[in-house]
Amino acid sequence: MAAPPNFEEGQSTYRPPRFNGQYYGWWMTCMHDFIMAEDFELQDVVCDGPHVPMKKLGETGPMVPKNRKEYSDIDRKAVEKNYHAKKILVCGLGPDEYNRISACDSAKEIWEALQTVHEGITQVKQSKIDMLITEYELFRMKDDESIQDMHTRFTSIINELHHLEMLFLEISL
Repeated sequence: MAAPPNFEEGQSTYRPPRFNGQYYGWWMTCMHDFIMAEDFELQDVVCDGPHVPMKKLGETGPMVPKNRKEYSDIDRKAVEKNYHAKKILVCGLGPDEYNRISACDSAKEIWEALQTVHEGITQVKQSKIDMLITEYELFRMKDDESIQDMHTRFTSIINELHHLEMLFLEISL
């Protein structure tokens, strides 16, 4: 989850972090924080999917989605959360990444599509975790490496391992 090399431009508090296909772990963490700071409930929409206003058909009938004309003000505000989250995610993507998600209808679909493309399925994540554990266990300072560079490399291994294990736990639960 290392930051891009030579990353000199500071992050804007008004624009979402930009993702161009590299350093997905770094971008995902920054985007999560940006979304949470924008509106805490938006992360629920990203994780759980959009709110669908429902109504009951008759007294004993099943629940069905409401038509847009039947939405209350509360329903509209809840539905808008998905579009707000989608806007933030889309504004944070470069053209190639946008092409991957352009058919997605919800913020949750966008997030999951990017996650699948850049982190892989469960088996791939487990394989990456195993590789990072091995890299951690065999970690040594290189002959031509400064202490600062060694620390940065070590921290990157730990952060990426922590990130993948958290994702793996979410999938397992």
